Amino acid sequence: MPELPEVETVVRELRPRLLGRRLQAVSVSRHRLRKPWQQQWAGLLRGRRVAAIRRRGKWIILDLDNQVHLVVHLGMTGQLTVKMSREAAGTHTHLVFRLDRGRQELRFRDVRRFGSATVFPDSRRLEDFFQKAELGPEPFALPAGYWREQLARTTRSLKAVLLDQRVVAGVGNIYADESLFQARLHPAQRGRDTSAPEAARLRRAIVQVLNQAIERRGSSIRDYIGASGQQGEYQREFRVYGRTDEPCLRCATPIVCMRLAGRSTHYCRQCQRLK
Repeated sequence: MPELPEVETVVRELRPRLLGRRLQAVSVSRHRLRKPWQQQWAGLLRGRRVAAIRRRGKWIILDLDNQVHLVVHLGMTGQLTVKMSREAAGTHTHLVFRLDRGRQELRFRDVRRFGSATVFPDSRRLEDFFQKAELGPEPFALPAGYWREQLARTTRSLKAVLLDQRVVAGVGNIYADESLFQARLHPAQRGRDTSAPEAARLRRAIVQVLNQAIERRGSSIRDYIGASGQQGEYQREFRVYGRTDEPCLRCATPIVCMRLAGRSTHYCRQCQRLK
């Protein structure tokens, strides 16, 4: 599933391709996404100019004029790209937004159809949507006191805390494993057993890992591509994720994979010792 670096890459690559342009007709496939497309949304979008493109957690937000918002979640296999209209749409393309006079299109492709696209007619309803989602702070604006408190109050593992979007938004399985390795913390360590220096170290590691991944345009493991159609490159720099039985890049101890918080979790027994 695309995580924060992949979604941020899509947002950054969409900006020069979409800002100031108008959405026109919308074509919808007969296959339903995670949320069904509502017929009235096409009328709300028609003729609206793209004023801003931003990210909240793993959500992509297109702010249109007159306070209309198009919100996209890539799900597990979603791709959001701008293509020339003459280029044939690939299979599993479920939404096509014609741009300006129709020479180019914004296309949403999703093989597994766990993604979604939703239109909010005003900013209040968009705010209500994210309030109900209970998203935590962005990793880059994670208050130190808040972070220490969240860890101190829970018996859950650090891996489970990092995956909880209500605690911190945007981090998923890949970058949780990589951040814990960077911080030299065992993924099964309980939050309340984490000292203040360890909490600070993990907080810094999250930001470092995410920034590095964004610089590499995210990780392409299966279906992910950026808005430009190019793949990410951070998967070449994984230090633990997906490296089961391979030598640790720090100490040469074989990387271990276990099931934790419902997800495959990779770590080094030597560098990330459990308290």
